[in-house]
Amino acid sequence: MWERIRVILRKEFIQMLRNPRMRGMLFLAPLIQLVMFGYAVTLDVDHARIAWRDMSRTPESRALRTRFEGSGRFDVVALPESEEDVQRLLDRSEVHAVVAVLPGFARDLARGRTAQVQVLLDGTNSNTASLVSAYAAGVIAGFSQDVSLNPSKNQQMIQVTLQNSSGQPVSGQVVSNTRVWFNPDLRSRNFFIPGVMANLLLMLTLMLTAQAIIREKEIGTMEQLMVTPMRPIELMLGKTLPFALVGLINMMIVTAAALLLFHIPFRGNFLLLMFCALLYLMPSLGAGLFLSTISNTQQQANMGSFFITTPAFMLSGFAFPISNMPRVVQYLTYLNPIRYFMEIVRGVFLKGVGISILWPQMLVLGVYGVVILALSAIRFHKTLD
Repeated sequence: MWERIRVILRKEFIQMLRNPRMRGMLFLAPLIQLVMFGYAVTLDVDHARIAWRDMSRTPESRALRTRFEGSGRFDVVALPESEEDVQRLLDRSEVHAVVAVLPGFARDLARGRTAQVQVLLDGTNSNTASLVSAYAAGVIAGFSQDVSLNPSKNQQMIQVTLQNSSGQPVSGQVVSNTRVWFNPDLRSRNFFIPGVMANLLLMLTLMLTAQAIIREKEIGTMEQLMVTPMRPIELMLGKTLPFALVGLINMMIVTAAALLLFHIPFRGNFLLLMFCALLYLMPSLGAGLFLSTISNTQQQANMGSFFITTPAFMLSGFAFPISNMPRVVQYLTYLNPIRYFMEIVRGVFLKGVGISILWPQMLVLGVYGVVILALSAIRFHKTLD
């Protein structure tokens, strides 16, 4: 018995290691992923992008902005002048929050009244929103303590850092008025489930497309198809279009499950979501077709799918903010189609945005889909020849 087991084990190792591509997938891919994930995987928000809207325009409001910038946690990247600018920044996810100093800020401080500071958060990512909210509340609380009349040490600090137009120390209380947009309850489920939909769609169509063609090679029917009058482009379409339909049907099913089972808010257009899913399927099907041309067995195709889907999943912004990744890794994410569909599906579900906001992501998906499908079709044609 043990001799037979030894022979089977030897045969399996020979079959697994005899292909150079398979050896690379077994040993080189985990190393690359380990290095990449070790640098990229983090949930901390080290530098939150905020927009600063100063409607007071006084030394006191500028001192508060200095406190935010000096905390080391915030980067002021925009200065909106109107509500429309604020709406645009949050819709496009260009900032994590908008801090608005309301009119009468310095006057209320001087009279000992409650001064208003509004913090608008992008709650699409509940984890990031919670951290940014806590950071902002801490900065404002520290500022409020410094401008308080108690104790005398703070009074001396006020004279140095905060003075009104007449040169007198200011006093009063600053409170944070926070309102979360898009995900008011900060439920992480609302953030993660749309991302799960994008990952499921990628893994399903990628693996099905690759394995369907590999299966023909393994059972020996690919040669029979090659001697038929069917042209390579017809064979390629016949193998990919059914899985495109399967992907769209699965998109409908998981969308229904997200709404009915998990009560995820859906504020956008369903037809727009399905059209974007179709654009997203193009690079996914193309990648599966390409895997079928470089793999000889279903095992190799599975390993190739794993090597594609795992980095794509981790570098898509699904759980880890792309802005926290090293600069080099951030540039790599622009080559990841799932990143753009992740932004689309969350924007449609949680924000209710339309083509006017999502057209850049849709354009990139369309370009990637055409390029990947074209290159895969060319290689597929050569493989059949």
